[in-house]
Amino acid sequence: MIKSKAYTPFTSKEIKPSGWLRKQLRIQADGLSGNLDKIWPDIRDSRWIGGGADGWERVPYWLDGFVPLAYLLEDEDLIKRAQRYIDGIISNQKNDGWICPCEDSERGRYDMWAYFLICKVLALYADCSGQEERIEKVLTKALKRLMFHIRGNTLFNWGSARWFECLIPIFWLYERTKEDWLIYLAQMLKVQGTNYRALFEEWQDQKPHNDWNYQTHVVNLAMAIKAEVFFSLISSKEDSINEGEKFAEFMLGELFKYHGTVYGHFTGDENLSGDSPIQGSELCGVVEAMYSYEQIFAITGSTRWLDRAEMLAYNALPAATSPDMWTHQYDQMTNQMACVRFMGRPIFGTNGPEAHLFGLEPNFGCCTANFNQGWPKFALSTFMKTKDGVLSAVIAPAVLNTQIDGKKVTVELDTEYPFKSSAKYTVRCAEQTDFELAFRIPGFVKNARVGDKTFLPGEVCRIKKLWHGEESIDVTYVFETELVKRPRDMAAIKRGALVYSLSIEEEWKKHEYIRGGVERKYPYCDYEIYPRSKWNYAFASREFEVTEGEIGDYPFSSTQPPITIRTRALEIDWGMEEGYNDLAAKVPHSREGIGDPEWVTFKPYGCTNLRMTELPVLCCDQKK
Repeated sequence: MIKSKAYTPFTSKEIKPSGWLRKQLRIQADGLSGNLDKIWPDIRDSRWIGGGADGWERVPYWLDGFVPLAYLLEDEDLIKRAQRYIDGIISNQKNDGWICPCEDSERGRYDMWAYFLICKVLALYADCSGQEERIEKVLTKALKRLMFHIRGNTLFNWGSARWFECLIPIFWLYERTKEDWLIYLAQMLKVQGTNYRALFEEWQDQKPHNDWNYQTHVVNLAMAIKAEVFFSLISSKEDSINEGEKFAEFMLGELFKYHGTVYGHFTGDENLSGDSPIQGSELCGVVEAMYSYEQIFAITGSTRWLDRAEMLAYNALPAATSPDMWTHQYDQMTNQMACVRFMGRPIFGTNGPEAHLFGLEPNFGCCTANFNQGWPKFALSTFMKTKDGVLSAVIAPAVLNTQIDGKKVTVELDTEYPFKSSAKYTVRCAEQTDFELAFRIPGFVKNARVGDKTFLPGEVCRIKKLWHGEESIDVTYVFETELVKRPRDMAAIKRGALVYSLSIEEEWKKHEYIRGGVERKYPYCDYEIYPRSKWNYAFASREFEVTEGEIGDYPFSSTQPPITIRTRALEIDWGMEEGYNDLAAKVPHSREGIGDPEWVTFKPYGCTNLRMTELPVLCCDQKK
């Protein structure tokens, strides 16, 4: 038996993005994510559909984002292309249920992570396409084969590190069949998989040690935050969900304490790499952490998990892609005044000299395939079902069309949050319908006002009534701009869900070439980026001027950001990290101001390609 979740997600059949969020998904569909099956051999020519290229995680990773993207946008071309892959994968399923592209003799050596992932994708596809009956049969065969397979071939490598991801399709199928063998399979996976509770109760990885291993791999850890919460749904312990969440908080607290960033993630390039602003954080880790937080919230109902998801969605995710989403970084830095090849002594602990570039597949191609799940799954978290009605969960513009007690209900959220401070909910019911509309107050606000009532950060406003016709509710968020402390006596600007970085003028240097049979050709070529304005500043004031603009064609534009902050700063002799020509020193060489304070502009972290975010604080006035 599976315990009930606090909230149940809606599907893409009911949720549709609107406003700037729809723009962002359209940009993604017109960019790299929506074209990988045309240009990238590992997707275009994959063994999953009968080709000779990669037959492991890359097609499942890509489909995990491409499928919901296609259905959220209701784009018939994207839907047909997704269906081509799903049909091909299903048609190649073996009679005994095995579903991955390998010879029978290779099964014992096949890392089962890709098996888990494709089963997870199939469940998602069923929810999006409505083909539940068809996918139920496919997953029944696939998961039964998995159960028999791991009896004689225990999990290893990535499959062991990510065992809990298979709970997603297992639970999906159990909700429809109520067959006990699925619970047994889930228990077998836990026994054979990595025990993250044991790992963190005696944790030894507070300091980065620059050797590659599964236990400090940033993506494994980003996924694993939800492991105990997921398994709590079938635990026999009465208080298992609460205990699972406590462990998730403890695990995350340790990661943030020693490896945390100002934008709400932990470093890992690819493995945990400390709290330096010039260490990297892998893009795969960002989108997997977002998904973990969204899922933990649905199970526990604790709103702080959505605060964490929003922090990543509105800062780290867009910062790691170009505004047109044709290129991405493998590793992003909090302070990156240039993006160049680091030849010679590498700055990244376990990644190569090109991990910092914007391109098609810098360092490894896993992020090329996987980053595209971030925005679609975030959009699917805008609304969730409650026992009494509807919850507006993550705050982003979207429209929900659903039925309550057999009656059609529409709930629309019109907002330019996180860039602006207002939101409007509009409820439309042709018939009288009694239900509760609830909406989350983000934890980043000072407070929020709904009519004549004031709500505190993290609260949920609940309006239960008989709805009829069209009614609107206005919400106003009150933000504060502040300098937050960072390690090494540095600070950064935060306002609401947004972190702000110094605006740096950029020069992009294009590189088109072929390597290993893979072509980098505009617009999906590689780029180095060089600064063409000063970046070596320290804060010289706690006074901030906020200027709101319009959201343009690119919501996270680096040239036309929707909001900016001006403050006074002093130029300093920051200097370069020893051994590098294009890498700001981890700690400034000097904290003495040069000349007089000047006004400088900061823009949202997610609107930057080059950025200086954590700066020293000098000669600040007393106004806070």
